[in-house]
Amino acid sequence: MEIVHVYTKVRGAFGRQCLFSERPAELLVDVTPEPGLAPPLVLKPRRDHAVQACGDMSLHQVNTERFQSESCGINHVEGAWPKDINPQEAEQTIRFRKKVEKDEGYISSILQLGSVMEHCIRENNAVDIYQDYFEDEEEEEERQELPSAKTINVFRDPNEVKRTVSGLSWHPDGGRKLAAAYSCLEFQRTSRDTSLDSYIWDIENPNRPEMTLKPASHLINVDYNPKDPHTLVGGCYNGQMAYWDTRKGSQPVESSSLEQSHRDPVYKVIWLQSKTGTDTFSASTDGQVLWWDVRRLSEPTDRLVLDPSREGNLDRALGAVSLEFESTMPTKFMVGTEQGVVVSCNRKAKTPAEKIVCTYDGHHGPVYALQRNPFFPKNFLTVGDWTARIWSEDVKESSIMWTEYQMSFLTDGCWSPVRPSVFFTVKMDGVLDVWDVLFKQNRPTLSFKVCDEALYSLRVQDRGRLVACGSQGGGVTLLEICAGLSSLQKNDKSSLAAMFERETKREKILEARQREIRLKERSRSEQSREEEGGRDGGEDSPEQLMARAEQDFWSMVEAEQRRRRAREEQSNQVRTRRWALL
Repeated sequence: MEIVHVYTKVRGAFGRQCLFSERPAELLVDVTPEPGLAPPLVLKPRRDHAVQACGDMSLHQVNTERFQSESCGINHVEGAWPKDINPQEAEQTIRFRKKVEKDEGYISSILQLGSVMEHCIRENNAVDIYQDYFEDEEEEEERQELPSAKTINVFRDPNEVKRTVSGLSWHPDGGRKLAAAYSCLEFQRTSRDTSLDSYIWDIENPNRPEMTLKPASHLINVDYNPKDPHTLVGGCYNGQMAYWDTRKGSQPVESSSLEQSHRDPVYKVIWLQSKTGTDTFSASTDGQVLWWDVRRLSEPTDRLVLDPSREGNLDRALGAVSLEFESTMPTKFMVGTEQGVVVSCNRKAKTPAEKIVCTYDGHHGPVYALQRNPFFPKNFLTVGDWTARIWSEDVKESSIMWTEYQMSFLTDGCWSPVRPSVFFTVKMDGVLDVWDVLFKQNRPTLSFKVCDEALYSLRVQDRGRLVACGSQGGGVTLLEICAGLSSLQKNDKSSLAAMFERETKREKILEARQREIRLKERSRSEQSREEEGGRDGGEDSPEQLMARAEQDFWSMVEAEQRRRRAREEQSNQVRTRRWALL
């Protein structure tokens, strides 16, 4: 029989914790010998004696949980081809396959392996080894969880003069890094001490940025290349475009010339879906949308002037603030303007007049955010003034859904990449709102106070769990959303599709009704105009209309004067009666 006795002791009784670190040798005290003190001392023979400077304690150990992570990569190359066969050439591979299929050894080996494979398939059909028996219970537990969010990290501007985080972009390879664009958006408020640098942060290390981006002017917007995670493109305050390769340092690889760039700050830059992966386009408040090839930024490859009259007049162009491009719709893109109008464009149109397809007017101020729903591309979200609106391409007159007017100005918004019914908005009071239109439409599902400063930028990680918010004071707050708002539920897609279809039909009916009312009013006005023209024998000249208006004005003035005189006479009569009674 084994007898075990456990000794316990309070951690505070162990003494002060020892903190070891590598440091060079340092001389603390230098005591010089004094020969005059040696004669009275008697030298003893050398003797070894052990001295313990601390109290005796028993043998003990502490086990703590530790997570060890390893980074590994797999390089898969298609093999088993002869040296004289190039696997990239389709004709050679097809010819070699036909040759092998005619071989007798190939046919016999296929017949032998087919029976083994058939046996495995039958076993798998008999028992589903991949079945998840508790899937429904887990979903019920997630639905019962209350909406919540928690702060993971805060990345602060390392400079003394703090700047606004005007743009954010997640690293396309798993979202381990976050690129932030810092700029001063207030006109002529920059000083000489204001830094021009922007940074790339590692989400696990908030103490110092992983890399510094050094543009020629303040960086307004930055975007990672989805095909090449080492390259970024950014739009500057002076209208230039800059292109970085993180393997080549902090300086931009190439920048556009001032003569061929935008005349105003570049507020949005997006990569295009192309074979080369080097095409991008930008939008600015100068009323232009420019297409670029980052391999040659000397001049844009194409240009579009956002003139609503489709004449290409830059003086009448609408200033662009936001852009939207969906890779599943390569010929379409949308532009949000300063005037609250969303312009739908066709990229492959032959003439500039045909590139502007239609417009959507629904905001009182600039459209700061514009994004299509990742699951239903026909429906898109716009954020501007005090509301967020959901639109359908089939309805041009008004949005199909919208939030109530908020107390603070909305500055940015985006859809959740995981749940089709969830979108995020940030406001000037430092609050992040999470909306779930399937849960409720009049109020946000979750309102989280991020900071005491105004929030200007917002981006959600591709997995939908992490949200980055950029503030006016140069802080980037990394938040983690609860599983209920960041995981796809069972009937989300079908329920939201039914809701969008119902709201679209309702708006179409209301739009048709409004059109009928306008036609009736127009016919009535034309009929009354014809009757008046028949009485007068024709339309009046401008001089007659002005004379008639002047006559009506003076008649109204005389009528008002008569009314005032009658009122004064009545009050005088009442006064005389009172004096008579007294």
